[in-house]
Amino acid sequence: MAEHVRVSPQWLVLREPADAAARSTELVELLLPRLPATERLVVHDLGGGSGAMGRWLAPRLPGPQHWVVHDRDPDLLEEVLARPAGTAADGTDVTVEVRRSDITQLTHDDLAGAGLVVASALLDMLTARELTAMLHSCLEIGRCPVLLALTVVGRVSLSPADPLDARLASAFDAHQRRTTAAGRLLGPDATEAAVEVARATGAEVHVRPSPWRLGADDEGLIAEWFDGWVGAACEQEPPLVGDADPYRARRLEQAAAGELSVIVDHSDLLVLP
Repeated sequence: MAEHVRVSPQWLVLREPADAAARSTELVELLLPRLPATERLVVHDLGGGSGAMGRWLAPRLPGPQHWVVHDRDPDLLEEVLARPAGTAADGTDVTVEVRRSDITQLTHDDLAGAGLVVASALLDMLTARELTAMLHSCLEIGRCPVLLALTVVGRVSLSPADPLDARLASAFDAHQRRTTAAGRLLGPDATEAAVEVARATGAEVHVRPSPWRLGADDEGLIAEWFDGWVGAACEQEPPLVGDADPYRARRLEQAAAGELSVIVDHSDLLVLP
C-alpha cells in the first residue's frame, strides 16, 4: 500500500489553476483519435483527489462521459461531488461517481468498462512495485489509453537565484525518494520508470513537459509550495534547519513583493496500448 500523505482540500484548490495551465494539451490531441467508439466514455481517475483532472479534461473530450474518481480520502471525494466536471466538448453530459479505494490494489472489477484511465500528481508518490502493478492493471485489464499528468522530475528553478537553492533542491529530491513502509518511493524517477514499464508491454508512449511557471500573480501558491518544499528538505536533512529559516524569510519576502518567480518541472505521459 502506498504511503498515505494527507492532502488538504485548500491546497488542491490553490494549485488547480497552475495544474490546469501546465498539463499538456498536445497529449490530449494525440489521445482523441485513440479513444474507444462507445456511446458513453467511462474514465477512471486514480488518486483523483478533489476531481481537478476531470474538471480540466472532460470539457476537452467529446461525447457523453462517466467519470469514476478513486481516492482514499473521503473528504476529498466529497469535494468531487460538490464541484463536478461540467459538460463535454460538444455540450453533452458528464456524470461523476466516487469510490473510496486504494489505487495500488486495483482488480479487474475496479476498471470494468474503462475507456480511459487518468491520474495527476500521483506517480512520484509510488514505489516501483506499486507503479508496475498499477500500469499492468490499466494496460492488461482495461486495455485502454492511460494519461498520467504532472509527475515531478526533480528540477526546480527560482529567480533570482540564491546560494541555498541547490542544497534545498537536492535534499527535497532525496525526500521524494525516501524509503517508507511500502518501499522506496520513485519521486523524480517515476516518469522514467513508467516509460520503461509501459514500453515493455509493447505500448506506444509519449512524454511531454508540463511545468508550473509561477510569478507575481501566484504569491499564495508560491508561499504554500515553498513552505512545503523547504519543510520536506529539512525533514530529510535536519542540519539545514538553521540556514533554512532565514532563507525561507527572504524568499517569502520576495514572493510578497512580486519579485520571485518559480519553475517546477513536471512531465505528462500518454500510454497507448
